[in-house]
Amino acid sequence: MAEKKATKAAATKAAAPKKETVKKAAAPKKAAAPKKATLVINAENAGFKAGDVYNALATAQKALSVAEIAKAAKISNEEVILGAGWLLKEGKIAEAEGKIVLA
Repeated sequence: MAEKKATKAAATKAAAPKKETVKKAAAPKKAAAPKKATLVINAENAGFKAGDVYNALATAQKALSVAEIAKAAKISNEEVILGAGWLLKEGKIAEAEGKIVLA
């Protein structure tokens, strides 16, 4: 008799309606903020940035602001200032009406 009861119980479980699982829509992931590049301050990097600044000024052949140089050289404003400091020390650039020009 124990076997029949077990069989009926199994049949009852099999016939019971299945619960539908509802999947929740995943919340859209927030776009990760772009990682800010760290500015390495050493003689080698400053020299490379000075070259970038010099080339941007030489190509433009006119006085440029820090932001204009950064855009032309595709470097950050901080890197422009780093390179400009190097060039100022060497006497390669000068200030003209708030902008930087080749000396």
